[in-house]
Amino acid sequence: MAKAMDDQEKREQSALEGLLLAHLDEQRRARRWGIFFKSLGFVWLFLIILLVASHDGGEFKSITPHTALIEVSGEIGGEVGVYADDVIGALNAAFEDKHTKGIVLRINSPGGSPVHAGQIHDEIRRLRDKYKNIPLYVVVDDICASGGYYIAAAADKIFVDKASIVGSIGVLMDGFGFTEGMKKLGVERRLLTAGDSKGFLDPFSPLDERDVDHARNMLEEIHRQFIQVVRQGRGKRLKQDPDLFSGLVWSGTRSIELGLADGLGSLDYVAREIIKAEEIVDYTPQEGLTERLARRLGTALGETLNPESRGAARLR
Repeated sequence: MAKAMDDQEKREQSALEGLLLAHLDEQRRARRWGIFFKSLGFVWLFLIILLVASHDGGEFKSITPHTALIEVSGEIGGEVGVYADDVIGALNAAFEDKHTKGIVLRINSPGGSPVHAGQIHDEIRRLRDKYKNIPLYVVVDDICASGGYYIAAAADKIFVDKASIVGSIGVLMDGFGFTEGMKKLGVERRLLTAGDSKGFLDPFSPLDERDVDHARNMLEEIHRQFIQVVRQGRGKRLKQDPDLFSGLVWSGTRSIELGLADGLGSLDYVAREIIKAEEIVDYTPQEGLTERLARRLGTALGETLNPESRGAARLR
């Protein structure tokens, strides 16, 4: 009987030892897997740090000769449009990269602010003079009109698709008049100003011919600036056509005939055949959600404080 109890105790002790050893083995395996996953995590972190270290001004650089791409897509200026500071920063980064063989501005824009368009245009000309061995080409996507073309005129050459829309070399200022509607609704306009023309083109007041004349003169002045920029950029390539600076738009094919563009070509074609660097590195700045919201808030606040800004001249 005693011997049977001793055997039972030994079996229980052996089983307990087995469980304990199994538990220890499980802990060792868990620690090994933990070390493995931690090491893997450190490897990923190291790779991310390397990527961040190679990240400069919103663009990932290449260590081989490449074509630098900068997208100009959407309205020039505006609430969520293309801003001169962003494009200028990308241009400088692309020109300064010693591996850049050529730059392509891919434009898909109906136009917008003449100020932002003018600033981008002037910076392109400055950088082309500084880096004479780096060509800059424009590739037109769907549309390159007005302010978009103002920018494009600074390029060495402009390439289009046969169905692209190009041109609209003109200036406009638009708005609405609500005076008749106010009369029907019995609404009285109460506008207090200091300065005879502070209520310039106020949509709730009768149209003043002096305001109209002043606006037209201002638009004509900006139009002359636009024409001068196009003539300076395109030179003898421009054909003599009475409608060239009328504000009309043309197809890509017709724009080549008029000298507004140089040939048919896509981004890949220009990179491969013209620049001779098939690798394309995107330098287009990427705006985060915070910056986008801040910009929209700033634009809305500016329009609230200065209602006249909503009737500003636009290259469209």
